[in-house]
Amino acid sequence: MKALITGVSGFVGNYLTKELLLHDYEVYGVDFNERKIDDVSFFKADILDKARISDILGSIKPDIVFHLAAVSSVKTGWENPKLTFDVNVNGTKNILDAAGNKAKILVISSADVYGISKNVPIKEDSDLNPISPYGESKLKQEQTVLDYCKNGFNIVVSRSFTHTGPGQLPFYVCSEFAKQVVDIERGKRQDVSAGDLSVKRDFSDVRDIVMAYLMAVEKGESGEVYNICSGKGFALKEVLDILAGMSDAEIKVNLDKTKIRKNELPVLIGDNTKFCNATGWKPKIPLKQTLKDLLEYWRKN
Repeated sequence: MKALITGVSGFVGNYLTKELLLHDYEVYGVDFNERKIDDVSFFKADILDKARISDILGSIKPDIVFHLAAVSSVKTGWENPKLTFDVNVNGTKNILDAAGNKAKILVISSADVYGISKNVPIKEDSDLNPISPYGESKLKQEQTVLDYCKNGFNIVVSRSFTHTGPGQLPFYVCSEFAKQVVDIERGKRQDVSAGDLSVKRDFSDVRDIVMAYLMAVEKGESGEVYNICSGKGFALKEVLDILAGMSDAEIKVNLDKTKIRKNELPVLIGDNTKFCNATGWKPKIPLKQTLKDLLEYWRKN
């Protein structure tokens, strides 16, 4: 069976590729950044290039499409809202048009569509009130997808909560903390620079997430939106305390006000019941193990 991954060169795309190959899929990849990947037929392309995307998918005729390519950063959304909207909405349209209604498609949305929710953990039927350009682009992406489903397309939407793991860029908080701890161990810095440590997030291991994505296309229902998350919340202070407890170095923390986001979501914790019941998926890797693996990754790199 042919599986196409957009954003194949990214953090999640790398792990998803390995998982699909283990399940004997014939894997194809599209990415703006060129990177040779073993056992993957790779195509360099911008998903905003409609003609190029149409040619690529027309030649592959994939059975399954995992649409991971996106502007995936709240920070980038504030800095360049137009690009964020173009990639996350118009780029998604290009992928859907090129894939057609014969393929099963997984589109990755975000928990940021909920905004500040009154009910925690958050269920799929909670109000959708994004408070950032990134969240707004993801909500518009979802609305676009559901319109395509009404026209016979076979699409599942994942509302993915925060995920992390070895290999993630230090642009993201858990990886940034882990790298800073290792830099302290090596005498490269004196303390961990952090923003608001009271913020709570629902963290999943990327290796659990890619298994969820595979199960979503195999067992998820077209037109349905699923929270994919651990269902557990941790304050960033707890994350940093866990990492500090795994180090022999003295870990001091310095508050950096520039790291405090505009319109920060104080709590973002999901309810994964709907997805677990639909697919049988359950997260297996606890956060402590994920953070340990992140530390070891930075110690080796």
